[in-house]
Amino acid sequence: MASACITNFIEPILGTDVDTIADPLQIPAAFEVARANLLSAHYTPFDYVNAQARVVVVGITPGFAQWKNAVREARRQLMADAPLAEVLRAAKYTGAFSGAIRPNLVALLDHVGLQRWLGIASCATLWHADARLMHVTAVLRHAIFVDGKNYNGANPNMIATPLLQGQMLDHFAHEAALLPDTVYVPLGPKVGQALSWLAARGVLDEARILHGIPHPSGANAERIAYFLGRKEKAALSSRTNGDQIDRDRLQLAAKMAALGLH
Repeated sequence: MASACITNFIEPILGTDVDTIADPLQIPAAFEVARANLLSAHYTPFDYVNAQARVVVVGITPGFAQWKNAVREARRQLMADAPLAEVLRAAKYTGAFSGAIRPNLVALLDHVGLQRWLGIASCATLWHADARLMHVTAVLRHAIFVDGKNYNGANPNMIATPLLQGQMLDHFAHEAALLPDTVYVPLGPKVGQALSWLAARGVLDEARILHGIPHPSGANAERIAYFLGRKEKAALSSRTNGDQIDRDRLQLAAKMAALGLH
């Protein structure tokens, strides 16, 4: 297996027109970095780490669409003879949190006071003027597929699966070592569990993981609305556990206070 950094994948990136690839099973074999039965990991040019960041937003893994977008942008940059650092920065942030997910994430981060901890007016500027303060990543940096379908973080369990454990320890741990003074925002409970698993192994500090922020997906609208105080508990459907969200908010407030936000 080749080392999973861009210098080992320049040739396949340049030789791949991602618009001709319709599903993960068609990804060229040269991109594969690990495989175990139906589980596979494929190099995604997400090597870039923003070492100035103070907040790290962590997803599960790049999906097929993100893999395509990142490889397409890396190829475009390489063909323009851009420096490797710029190739990776551009590939990493192509389409990061675009669409409805971005305003939801901004509202959630502002609600817990992260903008005040960062010393900015709103987390909305993390995509523009204050981009230096944010790093976007995934606990599984390279695209993971199960039998050719996007991995959802649930099956198999990432903290009990050797291939996925290895991906976290080989790649995410390297990023965390470069970012010792940041706070981590896990997008969803599965990512939170993975970060706690890594914290138990000394990769990062559990006290700096902001557990309990609802996933900003539009599909999570009711939980987001209740977390933000836009919906009353009595109006919640049976699918939303208001008591758990109340506990999450209290724990987040305590954690932010411990980090120095009053």
